[in-house]
Amino acid sequence: MAYDHPHPPDHAHSHSHGIGGHHHTPTDFGRTFAITTALNVVLVVAQFGFGLWANSLALIADAGHNLSDVMGLVLAWVAFAIARWRPSSGYTYQMGAASILAALANALLLIVAVAVIGYEAIERLADPQPVASGTVMLLAALGVAVNGVSAWMLSHGSKSDLNMHGAFLHMMADAAVSVAVIAAGLGIWLTGWLWLDPAVSLLISVVILVGTWRLLRDSLRLALNAAPREIDPGVVRGYLEGLPEVSSVHDLHIWAMSTTENALTAHLVTPAGHPGDAFLHRLAEELQHRFKIGHTTVQIEVEDSGACASACHAEMRH
Repeated sequence: MAYDHPHPPDHAHSHSHGIGGHHHTPTDFGRTFAITTALNVVLVVAQFGFGLWANSLALIADAGHNLSDVMGLVLAWVAFAIARWRPSSGYTYQMGAASILAALANALLLIVAVAVIGYEAIERLADPQPVASGTVMLLAALGVAVNGVSAWMLSHGSKSDLNMHGAFLHMMADAAVSVAVIAAGLGIWLTGWLWLDPAVSLLISVVILVGTWRLLRDSLRLALNAAPREIDPGVVRGYLEGLPEVSSVHDLHIWAMSTTENALTAHLVTPAGHPGDAFLHRLAEELQHRFKIGHTTVQIEVEDSGACASACHAEMRH
């Protein structure tokens, strides 16, 4: 018999799908995402426009890097908004998986952008171009300011929300990249070494590629319904098998419903009969607390079915 932990009707709007997953998300997160996204859009437009005017590939690369921030912020913002939608008859798991598809598309677009910037940088290393170093430093300083303010705003929720924490760390890293662009502009102004501009743009491209590769890998995993990278199914299985009410576990599946929500289904064999609703509530709370799995569905089996268990274990090995 299958059991899904209950969803209290009066609290469904503010809680995650787990009994113990009380994500009391601050109501101003949407406003925070809106302000930080708007600031970064202005920054991208300014850096790209003045990068063309100043003939600075490093500044254009920094604009591309900050464009990745805009897409990342929009993704987090959309995921935040979609998480509040109620399930429909056709989309019983809501639309959370749209955030996974958006992350995958984001990664593919960034890889194309990095390839274009890298190709141009290599050409400029062979034939350096004059650069308006003063404009480069000014716009890069603007980047430090915008990313610093954005990081400060996001820091208010970074300790309680994983999405916000990731965005906060991204903004801090971007501020450091803009500092590197300032250093390139200063170096050109002091030494006249024009190769510093394409060299720094290559460095920024590497930074973008490293971050994008992880995004591509993780989003592709989630799109294929793999277990999230931070959840080890073996550890989860060990926890379930270690429960005194459980003699064995089979047909265990863990996947991401969105970039922020995880689900689990499993068959639990309980030799002493059905352990009761209190056990199911406690199990859901512990899975949320230990593994950040907020939507748990378990099927209780009083007697172990050897055929089912063997088939499920064979499935896990493939």
